[in-house]
Amino acid sequence: MTATMNADTGRQRTRIALFLAVAMAATVGSALGFQYLGGYIPCHLCLEQRTPYYIGAPLMLLAVIASTLHAPAWLTRGLLAIGGLLMLYGLYLGVYHSGVEWQWWAGPTDCTAGAGPVDTGGKGVLDALDKFVPPSCDKAALRILGLSLAGWNAIASLVLAAVAFRGALTRD
Repeated sequence: MTATMNADTGRQRTRIALFLAVAMAATVGSALGFQYLGGYIPCHLCLEQRTPYYIGAPLMLLAVIASTLHAPAWLTRGLLAIGGLLMLYGLYLGVYHSGVEWQWWAGPTDCTAGAGPVDTGGKGVLDALDKFVPPSCDKAALRILGLSLAGWNAIASLVLAAVAFRGALTRD
């Protein structure tokens, strides 16, 4: 009976890790979609909020592989716990950025765009500077149902952290 329960828990951990990998990739993918398809230039904090997802999605794929190959349960649980910690960091970044947008506290002094090079249209860089103003971290580029993308990131990070910790803390 315990072997069956262990197998069920292992399959559940595999599904949780797969869900997290897909959800993390979809979350950061939607941010990239807003940037490259929607034309929203990310600020410094927006770019920083992507880091937990860039690390977390491949890490969760590694957890899927470890669980599928029947590696020791502590390995998969450890990877899920690290994913949960990454999402807690993402939650912190989302709340911090939202607070900056709502003027609850000051943002970093270097909060300008980290986008690629500016197209000068054949003119000099100084001419382009007159037209290009990088986004500031304290102004939300878009609000959906009253929340900025940073606020939605905080909610997504909270949910993903809870799922990751549930998978990590489930005993065999």
